[in-house]
Amino acid sequence: MIDFLDAAIRIATPLLFAALGGILSERAGVFAVGLEGMMLAGAFAATVGAWASDSTAVGILLAAIGGGVIGVAVAVVTVRFRADNMVTGLAANILALGLTSYLVRILAGSGKLVSFHLTLLGPWPIPLLSDIPVVGPLLFDHPPLTYVAVLGCAAIAFFLGRTQAGLTLRATGENPEAVFASGANPFRVRMLAVIACGAIAGLGGAVLTLQQVGTFTDGMTGGRGYLALASLIVARWSPWGAVAACLLFGAAEAFELRLQSFGVPVSSYIIHMVPYLIALAVLAGIGRSSKMPAAIGRPLQQ
Repeated sequence: MIDFLDAAIRIATPLLFAALGGILSERAGVFAVGLEGMMLAGAFAATVGAWASDSTAVGILLAAIGGGVIGVAVAVVTVRFRADNMVTGLAANILALGLTSYLVRILAGSGKLVSFHLTLLGPWPIPLLSDIPVVGPLLFDHPPLTYVAVLGCAAIAFFLGRTQAGLTLRATGENPEAVFASGANPFRVRMLAVIACGAIAGLGGAVLTLQQVGTFTDGMTGGRGYLALASLIVARWSPWGAVAACLLFGAAEAFELRLQSFGVPVSSYIIHMVPYLIALAVLAGIGRSSKMPAAIGRPLQQ
């Protein structure tokens, strides 16, 4: 059971980064459909940065920049040019998939996939707390980016609920006209929120390459951006709710891996569908009652 819960936390970490970024974007009124592409761009940038510089810190920084670049593209198209949020997000996902695959082969110089080998971030046990029986190894003996995800959740919850800037961001997603009347600029708020969304989701990609896999492969996010999108909807755009939702989907994927190891006489393709089937079921049962920000997806008027 401890191993299962530990796997659930490990799998939930990149989802949580993406979900937190998505909360900022959607609270500001822009659908975060491009989370998959932002994560993939972050994973690629983290891998290349860490590989080229032999520094994990550089990889993490470039992951945020890589995801932020996709965020800039989405922000310009959806906010500045008022394009449809859904179509733009899907286009960003396709762009990131094709662009990262192309750049990996350019780096090889021969049109073939280059092989990256990175040293994974190891666990950072928290003194004293990690020695607590059962709870210690489960909660206080993780790699650093897992702690960053939890701290980021607390920071975003504080930002949205306790600061003037957070109030302005939430108001932009509910009533941008009132924000404009108050003297703030809803265009700028949405632009910054989507860019921040990309940067934070990019860190989720860094978790995959620097903390879990140690390399980059084509399309390695494998739909995690869409699971993160489902998580924030189930969580009703609450950072702490996103933690619970991501853990749920992390547990579902951990359960899928356990089923495969137990040799259940079911096709592996069917087993691989388990997390997504659970996501659909949860969205059908809980997500339909979620109340979206009133102005989400609605273009701003000059």
